[in-house]
Amino acid sequence: MARPMLFALVPLLALALSACASVPEPARRPMRTVTTWNPPAAPDGRMCLTNLSRSDADFTQLPDQYYGAGCSAVGAVRLASLRSDGGVLQLSNLGPVTCPLANTLSGWARFGVDRAARAMLGSPLVRIETMGSYACRNVAGTNRLSGHASANAVDVAGFVLVDGRRISVLRDWDNPSPQIRAFLGAVRDSACKRFGTALSPQYNAAHRDHLHLEVGGGRPFCR
Repeated sequence: MARPMLFALVPLLALALSACASVPEPARRPMRTVTTWNPPAAPDGRMCLTNLSRSDADFTQLPDQYYGAGCSAVGAVRLASLRSDGGVLQLSNLGPVTCPLANTLSGWARFGVDRAARAMLGSPLVRIETMGSYACRNVAGTNRLSGHASANAVDVAGFVLVDGRRISVLRDWDNPSPQIRAFLGAVRDSACKRFGTALSPQYNAAHRDHLHLEVGGGRPFCR
């Protein structure tokens, strides 16, 4: 009785094995590839650099720097020159400046300074003389960091015209010439419209020899 039963089971076993063979294997998951990448600059930073390029400024983008004591130069550039309506505007003694400061300085130099020089003094601007930009220091007489400590401020000492004249803030703020006084007043007023802070010799004795121009900060302040 056992042998006939065994023979009867053989076809059933073969049928089961063939059914198992027809079941497809589970699909293998592809190996996962991990890619390391650096995130791009923030959109506002990219736009700032794009706008600076469109102004035809000659500049170099700088790596972010953190100097300690709250001082830094983040999103900064080094400006070699700016553009006026008719040519190149040279810069002297200028260190790192943030991109927003560079853009604001570019517009002010072209539309606020060069055009005023042409209209009031009869000669285009060729160079802006500065007393520097970045400096890790406080506002004079306070414990508050200056805009210079974050490369957000520049001190402008004078202007050189194509005809060779040099207009100095220190020497010419009270110049007997009404045209020169009007020119310096016009460039200060233009700065007040563009920068968050614009300080002139009218503010205090510490600014007798320069215009302090700063972006950012709190409420606009012009003096």
